Amino acid sequence: MSSLSELLPDGGVKAERLLLRELAHRIDDELASAIDLVAQAADRCDGIEARATLASVQDRLEGHAQLHHALQMPQFTTTVDLAAYLKQLCRSISRSSLEDKGIALSLLLHPLQMSSERCWLLGMIVFELITGAVRHVSHCGAGAVRLEVWFTATSVACSITDNGSSDESRYREENRSIVETLAARLHGTVDVRGGPDGFRTVVTIPR
Repeated sequence: MSSLSELLPDGGVKAERLLLRELAHRIDDELASAIDLVAQAADRCDGIEARATLASVQDRLEGHAQLHHALQMPQFTTTVDLAAYLKQLCRSISRSSLEDKGIALSLLLHPLQMSSERCWLLGMIVFELITGAVRHVSHCGAGAVRLEVWFTATSVACSITDNGSSDESRYREENRSIVETLAARLHGTVDVRGGPDGFRTVVTIPR
């Protein structure tokens, strides 16, 4: 089982984690401040169109704040339900990055207890793959992305499928190192395939 300490340089692990948490809190504060400023500006605005625009900006910022919170490193090591965690994460991704582009995100998940650290790492992989898919489906009509997670007695598989470009070379053009590094931390593998109906990436990790 991978731990957060394996992601950080040897020595000073506690200090590194405290620094990352403090940075996350500061970003939360900055986003909250920006949301409050936009809300105040909307309240003072008389024009209907301008108020609607500011309300849209506020909603977008709130979506980014929710996503940032969902992607934060867990403060404590505990056991959580992977399906519930990914549902929350995907709601945040949809709100911040997909809804305004008309991209539908569907889920097929099953309850599975997993350590919070492994959930977080898998969530980072899901985030990278979904946001990468968005760049290819948003320009081809009705975009669709699907997340599926299934498991056996020995492994957990996470699949991201989209109806965008099926060219396998596109995976090498984007953040491949991030996905593969995260998968390696989970002692997992990454399988990338393009087909006539779109593009599919499957990450498999030991259970």
